Amino acid sequence: MNLRKEANMTSARATLAVVSAFILAPSPSVAQSTFYPRDNFVQDLSRGLEWMRCSVGQRWSLESESCTGKAIQLNHDEIAQVIVQADEQLGPGWRLPDSEELESLLCAECPPPKIDPELFPQTEPMPYWTNERNFFSPKNYWSVNFMTGFTYGRFFPYQQQMVRLVRDRTAAEVIQD
Repeated sequence: MNLRKEANMTSARATLAVVSAFILAPSPSVAQSTFYPRDNFVQDLSRGLEWMRCSVGQRWSLESESCTGKAIQLNHDEIAQVIVQADEQLGPGWRLPDSEELESLLCAECPPPKIDPELFPQTEPMPYWTNERNFFSPKNYWSVNFMTGFTYGRFFPYQQQMVRLVRDRTAAEVIQD
């Protein structure tokens, strides 16, 4: 009887070790595996999006493979003008991201700014605009703060914040590029 009890305990320990290893093992980040940099853009294949690697005001440098210049803060009226310019220079469809899209860029393990510095270099550790109004306070818009990693819905559209533009991409467009 002691042998059976010991065998059951050994089996239980082995099962616990396997379950613990599965639960505690670092899982590969789904977000990291779906982002692909291509020069001045990052494609998010899981969401069908294409991001500008640099914040508005900066330029992508092929030489340094980084963003150069100073990111600028804009209000919503100024953002509308920037989107028109981006559409003219880089093709149509550029827009502010919604909260969920912008939050998908957050990197919990990263020190501030809480975003992958290889994919999005020189990102300011500050709030970035989304296109979503705060449903509790419709005069305010949501923003994602890359210093803290939190989302806030307390900013008025006339205030200035950082901007990163995104556009929707179909699978065919991603493959053709």
